[in-house]
Amino acid sequence: MIAKIVSFVVLLLLIHRGSSSDGGQCVYQGFSTANLTLDGLAAVTPGGLLALTNATFQGKAHAFHPSPVHFLNASSSAAARSFSTCFVFAIVSAYDALSDHGLAFVVAPTTNFSASKAGQYLGLLAGINGTASHRVLAVELDTIMNPEFLDINSNHVGVDANSMISEQRHAAGYYDDASGGAWQDLQLNGRKPMQVWIDYDGLAGQLNVTLAPVKVPKPNKPLLSVSVDPSTFMADTMYVGFSSATGVVLTHHYVLGWSFSLDGPAPPLDFTKLPVLPRVGPKPRSKVLDVLLPLATALLVATVLAAVLSTVWWRRRYAEVREDWEDEFGPHRFSYKDLFHATNGFKDKNLLGVGGFGRVYKGVLPASSLEIAVKRVSHDSRQGVKEFVAEVVSIGRLRHRNLVQLLGYCRRQGGKW
Repeated sequence: MIAKIVSFVVLLLLIHRGSSSDGGQCVYQGFSTANLTLDGLAAVTPGGLLALTNATFQGKAHAFHPSPVHFLNASSSAAARSFSTCFVFAIVSAYDALSDHGLAFVVAPTTNFSASKAGQYLGLLAGINGTASHRVLAVELDTIMNPEFLDINSNHVGVDANSMISEQRHAAGYYDDASGGAWQDLQLNGRKPMQVWIDYDGLAGQLNVTLAPVKVPKPNKPLLSVSVDPSTFMADTMYVGFSSATGVVLTHHYVLGWSFSLDGPAPPLDFTKLPVLPRVGPKPRSKVLDVLLPLATALLVATVLAAVLSTVWWRRRYAEVREDWEDEFGPHRFSYKDLFHATNGFKDKNLLGVGGFGRVYKGVLPASSLEIAVKRVSHDSRQGVKEFVAEVVSIGRLRHRNLVQLLGYCRRQGGKW
């Protein structure tokens, strides 16, 4: 029985932790099981991402924690209670250097934004300034420069107090503590997750905004530090959440995780539990392929080159000279290749002697196993080629027991056999 009571109390505490709006906290490590108030284009993907926008043009989206938060503090000298929030977002465009409008963290008296506009208004207001009955505080992450709102560039962070003209704005980036506080630029639409911290001191009326890449600890120096009069936006109960809008460029705005706390720091997010962004573009090639592909290409080129050189070498090695007039002398010609192999490449061990106009080698014809003697006529012989062939053919017709039968000849560039 005691165990059941303890379990029931723990369950109540978990419910309080997940949805409390008065002195409690809410933590979303992904949104698969989140109970959010969504409208417009906003949806939770099967993988647990809060997708504020999709491929729809000129649309708007809102996602709010379902329960209102009591911001006014009757028991304190502060006009409003302090709050802290952090979230991980990503802006994923279909194009490398261009994206649509951004997104904003919102504190508003209602979740009904039906009168607001899409495009550069981010789904926040219906005009440049809000109304007294619909006062909002927003931290915008803007990727389009709108001169009518006095934007400084197309990659900035701004604090909006019931107006699209920011109280203060700054180019996106952070002060890197690991580099001695050096400034580091960030690209909001860089398709990579980034983390935002927003801390409001109700006693001082000070709002700090800090931005950094995911897994980089919160920088000590905030990106923006703005004095915000609570009366410009604060009501007793307010809703917290996100707003976004699209224009004419295909862009997805995602929130991967979110935590919020009143009167204390927002709980840190566990990056290992956050959902993964969808891949954009072709699948990255394997690093193994990056190494093996050049090697395989080089090997293939080397193999082809070796084959070509080998073919050229073998052809040149056995190259012969043939002319049309040789046909009249009949089948008295041998291939140089046969004579080369018959004499083992005209090696000295096959040398029989040196006679007039050249050397004589012994050999065996590969096809018939016939023993032969091959005379390699020297290059400086002055005898004409045609006369030489005619003489060989004539002698080949002679038959005598004291004469070695002349079987034929071979012609190769630079010599005769």
